[in-house]
Amino acid sequence: MKKYRIGYTQGVYDMFHVGHLNLINNAKQQCDYLIVGVNSDDLVKEYKNKVPVISEAERQKIVANIKAVDDCIIVSTLDKVQLWKEVKFDAIFIGDDWKDNPRWLKTKEDLKEYGVDVVFLPHTYGVCSTELRTVEQNKVKE
Repeated sequence: MKKYRIGYTQGVYDMFHVGHLNLINNAKQQCDYLIVGVNSDDLVKEYKNKVPVISEAERQKIVANIKAVDDCIIVSTLDKVQLWKEVKFDAIFIGDDWKDNPRWLKTKEDLKEYGVDVVFLPHTYGVCSTELRTVEQNKVKE
């Protein structure tokens, strides 16, 4: 396994769950310094067409306090080249459920020009923010 100096992963769209934690921990095993991007509330609204369940400030606080995270930033774009120009990471980590997605295939090609590897890590199946929003039996009722 290649060890990267600086790694980057982005996500935590509207609430934090164990899939995010697994991705962060897996990414940290492959780099010396891990930067995690938390999507801004406006980006979540624009990209996911949803109002975040947990605010960007609270999601950033949660992520910043994870042992594997060296730095946590609020991100307002999905453009990974723009992010690279700001952050200068050696690898970007994403769940392998995105492996054949056209946007990520283009991202992989775009970042290749800057010497950045796109690393697909195991996705945690059975949990995602969208599904958590709709699982009524897990809601707490007074």
